[in-house]
Amino acid sequence: MTFEEGVNHRHPPALSGPDPEDVVRLEPAGAGWEWCGLRVLRLQPGERYRLTTGEFELFVLPLAGSLQVAFARSGSQDVEAEFRLRGRPSVFASVTDFAYAGRDTDLALTSDAGAEVALPMARCSRRLPPKYGSADGVPVEVRGAGTASRQVNNFGVPGVWDHAEKVIGVEVITPPGNWSSYPPHKHDASAPCPVVNEEIYLYRIAGPDQVTPSRQGFGIHRQYTGPEHETAGLEAVDDQFEVRDLDVVLVPHGYHGPCIAAPGYPMYYLNVMAGPGADRAMAFCDDPAHAWVRDSWSAQEIDPRLLGRPSE
Repeated sequence: MTFEEGVNHRHPPALSGPDPEDVVRLEPAGAGWEWCGLRVLRLQPGERYRLTTGEFELFVLPLAGSLQVAFARSGSQDVEAEFRLRGRPSVFASVTDFAYAGRDTDLALTSDAGAEVALPMARCSRRLPPKYGSADGVPVEVRGAGTASRQVNNFGVPGVWDHAEKVIGVEVITPPGNWSSYPPHKHDASAPCPVVNEEIYLYRIAGPDQVTPSRQGFGIHRQYTGPEHETAGLEAVDDQFEVRDLDVVLVPHGYHGPCIAAPGYPMYYLNVMAGPGADRAMAFCDDPAHAWVRDSWSAQEIDPRLLGRPSE
């Protein structure tokens, strides 16, 4: 998806990029901000796809299928590293292994049977070498309780993955009918937030089989601002979107949440974050009107559909 003038940048429609492989293509300039970007590629069996990271660092994150990734310093013919990513059949099936590529790196991606791969990225200033991330090393957390129960795959967050300068990545799976990104929270330049992050939501929605992504199902995404954002000189936001498979929502600032999965349809989203701070951080501030909800979880049971979910 390439962002053009006149497109609703907070909730662009699902569009193809300029190349057949590009399912989503978002760069900071197209989003009207500075740090975060995202590409989703659909690799055909046996074909080699080449790209250059340029001024960005990124994760190579299989959404479906497996692939091989070769890394070389830009302008060099020597392969710096090569990893085989086992991947997964679907984002709803398990966590996945992944890889990191630093800026000024040439990548070659090949999949024997075909694959879908996300490239969450952030603009950065220094080059770090390639690195492999094992599925076994991804902490899987069940967050919330009751109808706010969801699964969080912390593959690319500070303290778990520190081999990055800016980019942060996390996956969330929400059972049908449940609420995620709740209580609503923010990480922007309004008081009292300690950290500013731009954020991208990439949605996948499973169909009736609960595993295979399909645009048949849907969810709801909510985001808004408060008086403190007006005080900080930030544009007012009051949005509620229907989201379907492969839709993207941008969060430049403001409270975001809840993200609601329609009954019958599991919801996945990939969060990509980055900001101007010297250190990567995920600190956020709850909407004070709803922050009390967190304290209520201790008296509720975790949704049993999340207990015993496969993590690999």
